Parts: sequence; C-alpha cells; structure tokens
Amino acid sequence: MGMPITFKDLSYSVMSNVEKGKEVFLLNKISGYFKPSQMSALMGPSGSGKTTLLDVLAGRKTQGTITGEIAFSNHRPTKMFLRRYTGYVEQFDTLLPILTVKEMLMYTAELKRPVWESLESKQIEVDRLIEKLALETAQNTKIGDSMSRGISGGQAKRVNIGIALITEPRVLFLDEPTSGLDSYTANEVMTVVKGLVADGTTICATVHSPTPLTFSLFNRIILLVRGELVFFGERKDAVPYFEALAAESSAEFFNEAEWLTDVIVKADRDQRALEFSEHFQNSNQKQTMDKDLADLTEQKHEVAKEVLDQLLVKRETVTPFWSALRVFIKYRSRKNFTDAAFLGPRIGDKVIFSLLIATLYWDVGNDFDPDNHYNIAALLFQWCILPAFGATAFVPNIVLERVLFYRERNDGLYRVITYLVAKMIDELIVALVISLIFGAIVYFATNLQCTFFIFWIVYFGTLSNGIVLAYFIGALSANMDVANAAVPAYVVTLLFFTGLLIRFDDMPRYWFWYSKINFLRYSWGALMVSQYEDGDGGSKTLIPQGDGTQIPLLEFYELEESEAFYVGWMFAFFVGFFIAAFFAMTYVKHQRR
Repeated sequence: MGMPITFKDLSYSVMSNVEKGKEVFLLNKISGYFKPSQMSALMGPSGSGKTTLLDVLAGRKTQGTITGEIAFSNHRPTKMFLRRYTGYVEQFDTLLPILTVKEMLMYTAELKRPVWESLESKQIEVDRLIEKLALETAQNTKIGDSMSRGISGGQAKRVNIGIALITEPRVLFLDEPTSGLDSYTANEVMTVVKGLVADGTTICATVHSPTPLTFSLFNRIILLVRGELVFFGERKDAVPYFEALAAESSAEFFNEAEWLTDVIVKADRDQRALEFSEHFQNSNQKQTMDKDLADLTEQKHEVAKEVLDQLLVKRETVTPFWSALRVFIKYRSRKNFTDAAFLGPRIGDKVIFSLLIATLYWDVGNDFDPDNHYNIAALLFQWCILPAFGATAFVPNIVLERVLFYRERNDGLYRVITYLVAKMIDELIVALVISLIFGAIVYFATNLQCTFFIFWIVYFGTLSNGIVLAYFIGALSANMDVANAAVPAYVVTLLFFTGLLIRFDDMPRYWFWYSKINFLRYSWGALMVSQYEDGDGGSKTLIPQGDGTQIPLLEFYELEESEAFYVGWMFAFFVGFFIAAFFAMTYVKHQRR
C-alpha cells in the first residue's frame, strides 16, 4: 500500500557559479501532491527542475538549501524512512556486471528484506518480481557492462526497477526511466511500471519526451519551466489548458505528448516561464489543486500503526553488519575470485616483479661480505616498495564503483563500515595467497637468511598498506586521474625517507619527522634486522669506516629496534589508513545532486 505525498511552497536554491555570492533558485515555491495507486509525471524542458524536485522529495540532495513543507502521510519523512521504504530508479543503470539478473535481485533482497525472513521466502518474492517485470528469459544472464556482453538496455532498466521494488516500497520514484530506450522498449518498461499501481504504490516519474502510449499511462501531470510550476492536474486536462496559452490553435495534427512538449520547450526558449506560472496561479486548475492539497493535509485521518512505525524508523538499514557481510561474500566475493578482470590487475605486476627480483638477485642473500651488503639492502628495499607502488591497481575498484556505492547507500542496503570491511576481505584474501606464492619464489631463489615468516609478513603487510592507502586516496579523489596521480606521488616521497637512499643520521632534522610516519621505513627495517641480526644483539656484517674502524651494519643504518617493533608499526599504519578511508568514504561527497 502506498501513501500520499504532499509538498507546499517548496523551494530549492544553490549558490550561482556565474555571479559570486548570488543565490539561484532551481525550484520556486512548488506545491502539489501524489496519491497512492496513481502514476504522476514530472515534465518540462531540460534544466526545468524535474530531477531536482524528484531528488528533493526523495531526500537525495547533497547540497543547496531547501525550504517549504514535505509530508508522507502527513509526517515529515526522515532519511532513515526514505532509504528503507521508498524506491528510487536512477536515470543511469547502476548494477553489478558480474552478477546475473536473478543474483542481482537476490543480492538486493538479502540486504534489504528483514534478516529473519527465510531465504525461501526471499526467493519466492524475487521469482514473482522477475515474472512481473517480464525478465524470465534473462534471469540467468550476466548483467555485463561495456567490456562484456550482457543483458539489453531495456532489461537493465527493468532490473533497476526490480531493485527498487524488492521490498514493496510505499513510494516509487523514477528518474527518466525511458532514457536511452527505443519507443517499443520504453512503452514496455512503462507498462510494467503502470501495473504496479494495482498494489497501491505511489509512483512519480520524470519524463522528457514520452511516447503517446507512455503519456497515456499517467494519471496526473506536473509541468515545470525554469523551476516554476506552470501546470498541475489530470493528464486529460493538460492539452486543453495549454491551448489558450500556445501559439498553435489546435492539437488536431499532433499527438498529445509531442504537442505538449513543443509548447513547454518553446515557452522555455521564449523566456515565458513567469508568464505561464502566473497564469497557472490564477487558474481553476490551481484552485482545484489547493482544495485537494488542503483535504490531504488538513484531514486528521488515522495512520495505520505499521505505516507510522515505518515513518518513525530509527535505522537506515534493515540488515545488521554481520548479515550484510555474509551477503557480500556470498554474491560479490565469490564472483570476484573467479573473475579475470578482478584478479588480473592484482596478480600481473606481482608475477613480473617477483621473477625480475628472483633472477636479478639470484643467490645473493647468504653473502655477508661488506661489499655485498648494498645488494641485499637494495633487494629488501625493492621487496618493500613494489607492493606499495602496486597500490594504483586498487584505485579503480573504489573510484569506478562510486556511483554504485552511492546508489546502494541511498537505498539503505548497508553502512559504510560494512562495505569497507567486505572490500578489505576480498583484497586481503587475494593478497594473502599471492604473497605466500611469490614470497616463496623470491625467498628461495635469492637465498636470503632472514626468516621466511618475516620475509612473507612484511610483503603481506606492505601490500595491505598499499591496498588500504589506495582506498583512502580513492575516496578522497574526485576522479581516476587525480587518484592515479596522487598514489604514486605519495609513495615516491616515502622512498626518500626509508633509510636506504639517505641514512637517518644524514637526514636534516627538519625532515626527520617524515621518516617516522613512513610505513616503508618499518617494512624495510624489519627485513634488515631479520637478515643481519646475529642473535646476540649484534650484526652479521661490519661496515668499514674511514678511520679504520668498523661498525655493525644495523647501527650504520640506525636500525636498532626489534623485528616485532617494526612489524607492529607496519600494521599500525594499516589500522590508521583503514580509519582514514572509513571517514573519507563517510564524509567526503563527490556526488553533487
């Protein structure tokens, strides 16, 4: 069952990009309502405020100032209610290309339907939805993307609608649901949407140039021009109303939708928005709207307890952390571990560099002659910095998935911590396996004398730091170009303060602090101590000095702490980067709506 939506004197403004300090109104005192079991259309030229109004009503605006009143069943909606009990179909498809249609719907159902509901019940609902959306023939087809063939555009649009309907929402918002579709597919999709009003759902969609059939499916039309309300009323009344304002004398030779679109686009180009708005304010249509709006807002009708409980809900997600994590692993991790596109960037560079190090430094690890110490130090240095540089391979996973992440967060599927932990589990499992394999290859090929555990744990820890660093910088960066430049630039600065290119004793005091916050210093330090410590607190290699004396190599590099000290600090950086990534993903908003 749906619920009535009312809005009064609704305005939305942002600061002008042209005139500094000036406020620009994208919506100006818009009033109206949507009723259950009806489908309403928001129409207007490009830039008229259609999507803006939809986003304001759905609580999806991330900037600007909103004034006026919005009520769902005479209650002001909370963000928690909007995320859990309304559906929003984005203009552009945001789906997981690695899943099939049925898996995508089941993934959403398990995240958004109550955790106490049985899996069998969720499967029944998904099957019912697939039938309702006419997706039976595509249910086992992978969704795909621009790089891999999958379902058609019309099917993808219906899957997006299915995602919004998976919890039987009270209200369904659709932003340009026919965008990019041919007329046949557009009619097919909107006919399916129209069928949903039989369940009592309140439906509102923005449409730009609907086909005649699509236009005929709507009960009510709301027309905006430059943020001004120029018509609100029954669909059948729209053309007669505008005949008095339009230059054309008759709609006889045009279909209704095309003629109406022509009229409002021409009004926009002729800058007649205020004229049309003023005409509406003095019209019988406006009086009828005001009366209906007053009836909806002033009547003290009873609200069912179930509806009231939903309106006052305190949590934005229905699924607890542990259950959401299980769903992530069940659907996304399982697919990732068999996906070449996921595994390739994470393994390819490790294969190349491991073989390069193994062959270049073949059997140098057991020669403790002073003349060989720099070769070993350089080997261990390379073993640390290469996984850090490899962090760039993980940037696309966070940046390119950002639109999907925002959509799923707005839909109330999970919390940020759930998403980040799930992604780290995926990455660290792969990192664990490849670090063991390639660590063994390099360790035995170079004949190093440090313990294999330290050699492996340092590589795994450094790679883990690189992964979470990439997620942190990716979350901060506005786009791929910024992130791909920032990650290697930051890692390069760390190289200078690791202790090999310039010793700690020789660093200027005003730069020494940077070596303390350099995770590569601790990675390299752990390897050097494990390789050269002789077991009695001394060093296996002595470095000759100019005065004829010799000093222990570890003292020469000022590496005088234990292996545990260096390894502990290395993993402390992982925790720090993880916390930083969490806050960046929570509070840094790159989506401007």
